[in-house]
Amino acid sequence: MQLRVTGLKIWALAASVSIAAIASAQEQPAPATPPADVIIDDQSFNAQLPPLGEDLNAPLPSIDTYLDNDAATAPSAVTQLPPAQDPKTEAELAQPLVPLNNVDVQPVEVARDDDAQKPAEVRYSFTVQGLDEVGLDDRFKELSALQDGKGKADTAAMIQARAREDEALAVRLLKSEGYYDATALASLDRGSGENAGLVAVLTVTPGKQYKLGEIVVTAPPTTPPDLIRKNLPLNTGDPIISERIEAAEANVALELPRNGYPFVDIGQRDIVLDGASVTGDYTLPVETGPRSRFRGITTSGKPAFGADHIAVLARFDRDDLYDSRQVDDLRRALTATSLFSSVSVEPVRTGEIAADGTEYVDMQVEQDAGPARTLAGDAGYGTGQGFRAEATWTHRNLFPPEGALILNAVGGTQEQGVGATFRRSNAGRRDRTVQASISANHQDYAAYEAFTATLAGSISRVSTPIFQKRWTWSYGFEVLASNEKTLNLATGDSSRLTYFIGALPGQLGYDLSDDLLNPTKGMRATIRVSPEASLQGNVSPYVRASFDLSGYYPVSDSLVIAARTRLGTISGTSLDNVAPSRRIYAGGGGSVRGFGFQELGPKDANNDPVGGRSVNEFAVEARYRFGNFGIVPFLDAGQVYNGSIPKFSDIRFGAGIGGRFYTNFGPFRADVAMPLNRQPGESKVAVYIGIGQAF
Repeated sequence: MQLRVTGLKIWALAASVSIAAIASAQEQPAPATPPADVIIDDQSFNAQLPPLGEDLNAPLPSIDTYLDNDAATAPSAVTQLPPAQDPKTEAELAQPLVPLNNVDVQPVEVARDDDAQKPAEVRYSFTVQGLDEVGLDDRFKELSALQDGKGKADTAAMIQARAREDEALAVRLLKSEGYYDATALASLDRGSGENAGLVAVLTVTPGKQYKLGEIVVTAPPTTPPDLIRKNLPLNTGDPIISERIEAAEANVALELPRNGYPFVDIGQRDIVLDGASVTGDYTLPVETGPRSRFRGITTSGKPAFGADHIAVLARFDRDDLYDSRQVDDLRRALTATSLFSSVSVEPVRTGEIAADGTEYVDMQVEQDAGPARTLAGDAGYGTGQGFRAEATWTHRNLFPPEGALILNAVGGTQEQGVGATFRRSNAGRRDRTVQASISANHQDYAAYEAFTATLAGSISRVSTPIFQKRWTWSYGFEVLASNEKTLNLATGDSSRLTYFIGALPGQLGYDLSDDLLNPTKGMRATIRVSPEASLQGNVSPYVRASFDLSGYYPVSDSLVIAARTRLGTISGTSLDNVAPSRRIYAGGGGSVRGFGFQELGPKDANNDPVGGRSVNEFAVEARYRFGNFGIVPFLDAGQVYNGSIPKFSDIRFGAGIGGRFYTNFGPFRADVAMPLNRQPGESKVAVYIGIGQAF
């Protein structure tokens, strides 16, 4: 508004000057004889000026008053403009302009100084004084702008700016360690010598370290009364170190939900510093919310199954005191079903009060069911086993809840087959799997050829990559009909026989390893026992049993020593009464590397393996990893025997080296090995390719 008023005043002043000039012109007499080239004389000009009124502040009349005058009243002395003197020039001016795109415009080139060079690079060095005495020198250099510049800059001003940044960084680090009176000052000087560059010096004065004074927690009463203070690991006299204080507050936020307080809210701390005593009084407000107990489960969203099945997965019951660890466990169990794109579990207040004054909470499960169908493949190669590929199609929730249908097909140079499996996970209780399967397979190995149909069922508790379990177990049944080419060990004659076999396999496992597919520490032990009966003419009962033990020791972050042993036996009948496909074999990628699949043990006249009734195997390997790759030298040993008790004699050895490519679902494995003291007919070099470690 002020600018506008000022503008009006300036306009009025200009008008007054114009009017005064006009009045002055009227008072002066016109010259007697105007120059010859005058268009209009002064007398005619002055005659056209409006007369001045007595009130100089009166508004000016409209200019239309003068424009509307009749041409006849114009002074006769006004002289008309002379015509153009050059008609040719007038005609050229009347011609239309040339179109712009027809105009030839030549660019203007600006001269460049090819000899111009960029300004010389400025080099510098820097030192820090005063931080090493408080143990912050290394941490400061990790974040320092001067350190990050590596002693080079475009200008000295840039070095100075980096020094200012480091001043603020040093003070910030010192305050985080309790040195609230700290100061930092950077200086920049020229070094000695012609090419010494600049020298930046950061001088730090930490001052005294402040300690915690009075510690006060403002919160409603809790049960037990010292719940918050007990889980706030801060004591009077402790240095005021920000990381420790934040960790202590985070511990309160963690422990209260584990002890019945799901809605805890940690407020903003307040630390009042006293420079005289070099202490800080600490106050922490905490809003605990109601102490709560579990009531029920509600669900919403796009469901994979209902709240009743979620209750099967939960490890808590109604009236249990709220524990966030149980909630986390339920969330992991839901994720392990592989049926969700996303799933969340959160406590919701109900307002219902229990008899002891606690409030019931419901667990709200927000489901977003993902695709239930999966198409997967697996392929590998082993000497003596050839190429083998398997494809599976799975619908993980075809029969809700968690009732899966799995169809699989196997194709390879020496094995072909198809199968179907029904599997219900978490069947009636958490971690229990019920499974039934039917399959038809053809296997053609050096040891035997078999056409086998199998009907099997089991109940088990098994590990998964998401939920690796310490104890695992399974029990079930198998019914097989197998037509096999077999060798009569007494006569040497071969024939085809059909075996009808019934088995009741059971397994118990104990796992202390840290990873299912790529263990780096811990151990595993597994016992398998399978009472069986073979009907081929006569009924021949026997028992198959095996024991596997493996251990993993991390020598360093990149090197793991792994070892394993396996013992196996078939007791209760002679080898002739056991179908060739049910006998014990050794050799191959999952057994003794350096030998072909099932190559070890007793052989027939054609030097083909016939299997045995007992086995012992040993292996040790060094797993060295660098990035996503690894090298694994290994030594394997083992042998198969006719008797039911391993003899630990005539042990065969294989040695080799393998490569690993580590992925997010497990390592890709390629091993090359050769037998030591190779015998006639044995493989010179054996190759094994697969997914996962050898053991």
